[in-house]
Amino acid sequence: MVNNTSNNAVEVNALEKRFGSFVAVNRISFAVAPGEIFGFLGPNGAGKSTTIRMLCGILVPSSGKGSVGGFDIVREQPKIKQNIGYMSQRFSLYEDLTVDENIDFYSGIYGVSREKKNQRKEWVIEMAGLESFRKTLTRTLPVGWKQRLSLGCALLHEPRIIFLDEPTSGVDPIARRNFWLLIKQMASTGVTVFVTTHYMDEAENCDRMALIYKGSIIAMGTSKQLKTKFTTDVEPSLEDVFVWMIESYDRENAGK
Repeated sequence: MVNNTSNNAVEVNALEKRFGSFVAVNRISFAVAPGEIFGFLGPNGAGKSTTIRMLCGILVPSSGKGSVGGFDIVREQPKIKQNIGYMSQRFSLYEDLTVDENIDFYSGIYGVSREKKNQRKEWVIEMAGLESFRKTLTRTLPVGWKQRLSLGCALLHEPRIIFLDEPTSGVDPIARRNFWLLIKQMASTGVTVFVTTHYMDEAENCDRMALIYKGSIIAMGTSKQLKTKFTTDVEPSLEDVFVWMIESYDRENAGK
């Protein structure tokens, strides 16, 4: 089904996106292994969502190359969309439908077969802990439960790669913690998780991460690897490290 030519779930090389004279993503390169939780981190406006939309086949790159699940992000966008899950920061749920009705709707959108529809529906309900909310209108759900439902709908067709674009934005700390437990559970089954966030504490949950700033990747590695770049008597937080890296980048590129 997937014509993968490498062992990577996601791979990009010199990927760029321009909007007129503005460079939103500046020739970035990286790879994500199957089953990896890869954090794509950075402040608002850094280029995170633009990158994820190119990888999901929503935006066409200005230049560079990339593949997702072995499919080319320029020439095979429809195949990418069929083989990934995508959860945007706005959840993309239909507020006037019940939980059950939203799941039924997305089952149709993703082409889940009639034979598997009920099985996948029950899996989503159980995975998201929504047993008590099946007949509840989605608009009345707390944000944390909407988040779980949106994730479940993105997983209905059993994709092996899922993109989560700032999925915990505006969610309380307890709901964020529970959501990350679900992400780790998915990754333990071999699902590749590509997640964007500007919450630096969440990055500790990632196997590896890249810091993007002003369209450029300025650091990449594990949490431990990135912390070793910051010399201090006590172990710094990732937020300390990232602030230091951003300030260093600005100093080095002042006037350019």
